Amino acid sequence: MEVKLWNDKRERELLESLADLYAIIKATEKLERAYVRDLVSAADYEAECLKLISQFNSLTSSLAGVVTIPRFVEAYRLDCPAALNRLVQSGVPATVELRAAASSSAPASSAASAAAIAQCVQSFITAMDAVKLNMLANDQVRPLLHDLSTSMGKLGPVLPPDFEGKCVHGLAAQHWPMSKDHLGSKSSGFTVSP
Repeated sequence: MEVKLWNDKRERELLESLADLYAIIKATEKLERAYVRDLVSAADYEAECLKLISQFNSLTSSLAGVVTIPRFVEAYRLDCPAALNRLVQSGVPATVELRAAASSSAPASSAASAAAIAQCVQSFITAMDAVKLNMLANDQVRPLLHDLSTSMGKLGPVLPPDFEGKCVHGLAAQHWPMSKDHLGSKSSGFTVSP
């Protein structure tokens, strides 16, 4: 007897996205435990954690309105407090938090700058991952570019005075009248090269 989990392509993609979300949360929990037990180096931890955080943000932005994280955690009985803290609450790897705390002798602005830089890097990686995954539709790209633009705006005092982030701000403000428009289409005015 065959059990069908989906009726059409859209349902299949939703189930695959939910499976990916589950895997990201579980992987982050395992990574956090490995870091606490000193089973992974700080550099490897930070690189993998940034990757998981950016994947989580990209996936949750595409699932916005479909599922909320608290409901997802409750429905699938996930017991991953470290992962939820890292992914939902702090949004940056523990190494970044520790560096910010270690520089407590420095002004509070440097700790805020470190967090702002980490957030900007995370937003950039998330946007790049989306492009690599061919997520080029307006409704997929715009939230990611808006997040990147917002995080770049928070970098104000860190950036050199002659820095111009017009490209990201222009893309985030770009008006695409239809959700079918995407980067690389003639109607969008932008091209994406692999």
